[in-house]
Parts: sequence; structure tokens; C-alpha cells
Amino acid sequence: MTEREELIQRAAELVPVLRQRAALAEELRRIPVETIDDLRAAELLRATQPVRFGGLGHDADLVFNLAAELGRGCGSTSWCYAVWANHNCIMGMFPEPAQEEYWAESNDVLMSTGFNPAGAQLTPVDGGYDISGQWDFASGCDDAGWVVVGATGPEGPLLLLVPKSDYTIGDTWFVSGLRGTGSKDIIIESAFVPIHRSLSMRDMGSAQTSGRRVHGTVNYRIPFWSFFPFTLASTTLGMAQGALEAFEMSIGDGVFPAGGGRKAEAPYIQMQLSEAAAEVWAASRIMQYDSQEIMDRAKQEEMPSLDDRVRYRRDQTYMTRLCVRAVNRLFEVSGGHALFDSSALQRYHRDIHAASHHVALHWGPVAEQYGRVRLGLEPTSHWV
Repeated sequence: MTEREELIQRAAELVPVLRQRAALAEELRRIPVETIDDLRAAELLRATQPVRFGGLGHDADLVFNLAAELGRGCGSTSWCYAVWANHNCIMGMFPEPAQEEYWAESNDVLMSTGFNPAGAQLTPVDGGYDISGQWDFASGCDDAGWVVVGATGPEGPLLLLVPKSDYTIGDTWFVSGLRGTGSKDIIIESAFVPIHRSLSMRDMGSAQTSGRRVHGTVNYRIPFWSFFPFTLASTTLGMAQGALEAFEMSIGDGVFPAGGGRKAEAPYIQMQLSEAAAEVWAASRIMQYDSQEIMDRAKQEEMPSLDDRVRYRRDQTYMTRLCVRAVNRLFEVSGGHALFDSSALQRYHRDIHAASHHVALHWGPVAEQYGRVRLGLEPTSHWV
């Protein structure tokens, strides 16, 4: 099996070419085929996929490190990678027949998702469900062979696995940031979903899915909301690190107009760079500390307490908050040339703001839940 460190090195080696293709990804409004081929050739998409279905079976937190590396080159690529790789790990939570059906034709199949159940119409029928509706923000859907959509069933929230033949894609993705993710709409007129292609989100939240029995690995002993948002937050860490690198490159030999001297010698620029670097470092430490703790507990068959779960959610959103602050800080002192399309910094600025708008990374609602629990109150959200 390919070692973790080698996979991280492979991701780092892709960064220069991802920087070169970042503008193309925005123009295409999807990830270039060449980039997907590179991710597959480097085995990054199968990093945490179950071994039984052709994956490398690494611990789930490896995706955080790989996404952070890729984000240094292209935010959209990092985001789609994180979605695809994480979802192939999630696929191992479904009932065994669904897993066999999903990987029947290829170990390299990709999955997109539309988690928001608001536009779904679900009707229980003999042997399963009839599903119709429209779901937005389906990142990487153009290159996915399946989609998982959210809906509310008689016993609570569900995820339903649907093949590409049963849905169409609505081209709605005209946005300011993360343009290359192709996060378009999924439209289902009417599709039958057999019961084995459904998954209880409550079971995911308590780490009691089929993956515990079918695969028996540490990845299926973790409450879903304790680790999934780190997958998305790790992309913002990569973008912030990429912005730091782009900033240093642009400032290095830069001079102020009218004989104002070298930009690198300006104290206010040095101070902003220092604080931004500290924010990125702190975000990285938060992610590494929490992810190690989560994996260690799972290996010991220990479920995190409510206090721990709300802390993980707090940290996922706070590290994102730190990364956004760092990029804002750098962008503000980058001068007028940072506004041009040719500047990588403006892309990182747009992309990280787009990422921070994801519902799983919103600071306010999560901070409220953490505060409630710390003050002895019950949480009012099931996303903990």
C-alpha cells in the first residue's frame, strides 16, 4: 500500500501544474480532465476508499492533508478533490449491496452530492422510495457517475444514492468564487431508489452505519459531523497557504511608484505578512490536533462526548475564519496589481470567501451551539 507521506508528496508535486491550470478551471467552470487524470494517476482519489473496492484504505484524516496541499495550487481543484475522495469514503457507509453496485464497473468512479433536502419530494413505495426534486451546489457533478441527494423520510433525514442515468444537470454555476468546482444543480423528475441505496443521517451522526460491519476500519467509527467539515475546512487552509506564497512572490522584488522604495522593506507589509502567517499556522495546528484526537479515539472505539463534538465543530469553522482573515489581510496590502485576473492572489481571495459560505463552515450558528453546551444547555442543531 502506498504510504501516507508518499501520497502527500505526490499532491505537493501537482501544485505547480494546478497553478498553471487554475485559470482554465475557472474558464471551463469545472475541473479540467487532465487534472482528474493526474489525481487518479497519483492514487489520491482512492486514498481513503475501502480496500475491498480498490481503495488504499488510509485513515480519513489523510484527505485533509491532501486537500490542503492541492489548495496551494488551485482552490477549485482542492474542493472537488476533497468532495470526491471523502464521498468515496462515505460510500462505504451504505448497505453492502449499494457499495457493490456503485463500484461494479470501476474502482475509479466519482460521486457528487446535493445534501440540502429542501427541494426534495420523497414518497415511500414498495421496496424503496420515489424521489424527485432539485438540489443545488453539487460540486464536481459533471465528472461524477452517481449523486447522493438529501431528503426527509418517515423516520428522519436520509441520503439517497442515484445513478447518472436517473438525473440531469442544470447549468446554474455562474459565481464569483470556486468557479472551477462546477457546483451545478441536480434535477430528478422521478426516480426509484431501492431501500439498499438509502442511508440514515442519524446513523451517520452516531457512527452506526453498515461500514462498521462491512469494513470494520477506524473510518467508520467516527460521528459524521466530527470529521466531514474538516474535509472542507482543509481546502481553505490550502488556499490561505497558497495566498501566502503568492503574496511573498509578488512582494519580493516589488517597488513602490515614484521612488517609494522596495515593498519588502515596508514595516506595515512585514507586519501584515507576519500576522497572516501566524493565522495560517494556527489553523493548521487546530486541524492537525483535532484530527489526530478524533482518529485516536476511533481506534480505541471511544465515541466523543457532546463537549468534544461541539468543540470539533467550533474548530472546523474557526480555522476557516482564521484562513479567511489571513487572505483578507494579504489582499488589502497587495496594491492595485492584485486586482488583475493574472494575479493568483485575487483568485485565492474570491475562492476562500466562496468556500467560507458553505453551510458547514459558517461560524455563527456553530459558535452558538458551542456556547449553549458550554453554558449547560442542550444543542438545538443535529449538526454536532
